[in-house]
Amino acid sequence: MAPTSPLHRIRTDRCRHPELFWDHRDLERQESSGRPELKSRLVDVYKLGQGRYLRLLLSTTDIRQVGQAARTLSALAKLDHDRIISRQQTLDQLKRARVTLEERRRRLEALKLQTERAEAALARSAQTRNDLVHDIDTRRDLNAQLVGELQSAQQKLQLTLRDLANGGAAEASTLPIRPFRGDLDWPVTTTANRRSSRTASSPLSSGLEISAAEGASVTAVHEGVVAFADTFGGFGNLVIVDHGGQSFSLYGNLLEMSATKGARVERGQALGTVGPAPAGPPELHFELRIDGQSVDPLQWLRRR
Repeated sequence: MAPTSPLHRIRTDRCRHPELFWDHRDLERQESSGRPELKSRLVDVYKLGQGRYLRLLLSTTDIRQVGQAARTLSALAKLDHDRIISRQQTLDQLKRARVTLEERRRRLEALKLQTERAEAALARSAQTRNDLVHDIDTRRDLNAQLVGELQSAQQKLQLTLRDLANGGAAEASTLPIRPFRGDLDWPVTTTANRRSSRTASSPLSSGLEISAAEGASVTAVHEGVVAFADTFGGFGNLVIVDHGGQSFSLYGNLLEMSATKGARVERGQALGTVGPAPAGPPELHFELRIDGQSVDPLQWLRRR
């Protein structure tokens, strides 16, 4: 059964107990209409002074009428007594009705206040829900935009890496990276990481988004030559290290870059610092390309 609101209970209460609202008016009308007659009668009785009905009886001159007068006075006295009793009962009922109405008025006021608070809470809840829906829609649109930009950036990055591979920037003396599978140092100190989002139309990367403190040092996972160190759409400041044999490591979303294009770097040498990702929190975007193919970095990095 659905819960009823305080306002609904107020209306239901009025419908179930209309007599509580009308009896009081009837009693007031009854008391008001009977007041002049009772007042007049009490004035007449007061005028009789001491003895009252006995004086009327003694004022009868004909002894034959005494019996009839006595019966008449007895009936009159009873009528006056009944009027007074009825009047008192009416006043008592009216007093009780007023107490009941006062209690019900306080209850209705409390229910009204409760209703207003419930309606205010409902309005706040509805506003919160609308704000949440708007925030979800905004985030969904932003995510769609970021996915589109990432797809375009990955395609552009693929072309850039192909050109770098054809250029052969790494020296012949560079130590091959393949024998170090599973033994590479992590590029940044971190407490969490997640895989990069991959789109159906752009399965070009299986990189990692590595959460780290903003400004944390980013280091090379293996020796090589810096093939690229500049801003790259979708990856912010990007450093690409050529390890020879069409193998590259990529470090994106850098706050600052300490490496320069053409410089030789050793394993563990600083390349820059962690900066904010497009979605907001500081993250390092890290990828590995071995023999020209994107690989899972977790299979190449040292287990933690």
